[in-house]
Amino acid sequence: MSDILIAAFGLVLVFEGLVFALAPSRLEDLIAAMSKITVDQRRTFGLIAVALGVGIVWVVL
Repeated sequence: MSDILIAAFGLVLVFEGLVFALAPSRLEDLIAAMSKITVDQRRTFGLIAVALGVGIVWVVL
């Protein structure tokens, strides 16, 4: 089980690193766009992302 968690963490780092490596200027645009969204909308988006992630992990495992 811990091997899966370490692999998952590694994949998160890969995908996050790709954003910084391949599209750093788009990241600045994303940050500017995010600053225009209310805190409640960001929280809702985060909760939806967490729910989708848990659902995907549950289906796969």
